[in-house]
Amino acid sequence: MPWIGLAFSFLIVLASWAQCVHAQGLAYPHQSIKLVSPIPAGGAPDLIARIVAAKLSELSAQSVVVENRVGSNGYIAADYVARSPADGYTLLVCMDSTFSINPYLYSKSSVDVNHDLLAIASLGANQFVLSVNPNLGIKSFTEFIELAKHANPPLAYASAGNGSQHHLIMELLKARSGIELMHVPYKGGSPATTATVGGEVAVMFAGTSNANLLKSGKLKALASSGAHRSRAFPEIPTISETYPDFEATIWIGLFGPAQLPQSIVTQIRTLVNQALKSSDVVDNLFKSGGIEPLITSQEDFKSLIAQDQKKYSKIIGQLHLKLD
Repeated sequence: MPWIGLAFSFLIVLASWAQCVHAQGLAYPHQSIKLVSPIPAGGAPDLIARIVAAKLSELSAQSVVVENRVGSNGYIAADYVARSPADGYTLLVCMDSTFSINPYLYSKSSVDVNHDLLAIASLGANQFVLSVNPNLGIKSFTEFIELAKHANPPLAYASAGNGSQHHLIMELLKARSGIELMHVPYKGGSPATTATVGGEVAVMFAGTSNANLLKSGKLKALASSGAHRSRAFPEIPTISETYPDFEATIWIGLFGPAQLPQSIVTQIRTLVNQALKSSDVVDNLFKSGGIEPLITSQEDFKSLIAQDQKKYSKIIGQLHLKLD
């Protein structure tokens, strides 16, 4: 009967479709992956994205490309990824400030990062180094605290701008140590560094990208902001050695659309963590500004985000900061 033939043909097509879907599920990734960076080429998220992309291409036998979508303090890239198909082929490599600072600092945004994006994996971490102009004549972190406590007028510190991590971390240190400092915001980390080297201000939290200035003595490094000593400056104590539990780690992570299936998340995490354990990736990250691989469970990564949101939202509220 004709209907038997039609039914048989339908079953064959259905079986082929099911086999294809199943095979694709096992074969992720089966096409090119796009890593979206929120900042121009050369910044930490972009550097990590390119280093990890090269290794992921090698591990997956698929092309992994980096695309820069710059602007609105990371929100342009975040919005683009949030609106992309939740299939694991468009992902965001983003800095912590977009998640832990921006939601509390900016009154308007095109994307709700806490609900429209999914935290997949941590990628790398770095820390700031409390650095002073060498003409200040101090040699240690404790000397700086004592000097700051008695300085009249207060010492001036540089930041990369109102609400930047440079700004907020120094305010955290002020609150913890009881010192008073005068904030001088600049338009970015580079001019803030230039001002500190030139003596316009006394102190700043410098990134390890300023390693050459720190090692040459143009800036005097006093303490680092991480939970452990920086691999780039192992001789420099952490602030937490004086003030226990003080920590301000800069992290960069991988995110996808909120509806990304957990099965794909698991496969992405497997590839990413394998990449981060590769010796060439470890070396390349360190050469790109002292960045260290940061491998966590997915839940621990989410906890890290929540912890930083609590920390920075509190200090932003205390300072009554709000930017449009």
